[in-house]
Amino acid sequence: MAKKVLIVEDDNDIAMLERDYLEIEGFQAQVISDGGAAEEAALTAEVLGNRVTRLYDVGVAGLHRLLASLDELMQARVVIAVAGMEGALASVVGGLVDCPVIAVPTSVGYGASFGGLSALLAMLNSCASGCSVVNIDNGFGAGFLASRINQMEGLVE
Repeated sequence: MAKKVLIVEDDNDIAMLERDYLEIEGFQAQVISDGGAAEEAALTAEVLGNRVTRLYDVGVAGLHRLLASLDELMQARVVIAVAGMEGALASVVGGLVDCPVIAVPTSVGYGASFGGLSALLAMLNSCASGCSVVNIDNGFGAGFLASRINQMEGLVE
């Protein structure tokens, strides 16, 4: 069975992006996120030899769409959760899966999102176990970390 990174995204605008993934022998990565940072994470993980599955428009505002992808989530070896606004997606995903979750706060949002600071603070305060946080809009850092986790020896596939 291929190793996976899952990227989950909650931005409606990104839903029009290409959803196919590049298979590189032996690895699969999956990503969850907001637009640019999510795609940056996905491309980084792919370049580093991982197979990436993208789940777009599955944020907490449409929880039914996230739950419809539960089988894909449960098959992931690591999940990158990218979200702006209140940044709740990482905590929700972290409570559902049994693999590491990398939370990426984004500067996307309006009102009191403060350029991603609100999402960053929420993700840092997540009570979901196994959730790590990278800096605002740091898709590269998330993709790199996901690749390292995905390619660790001794993990059961």
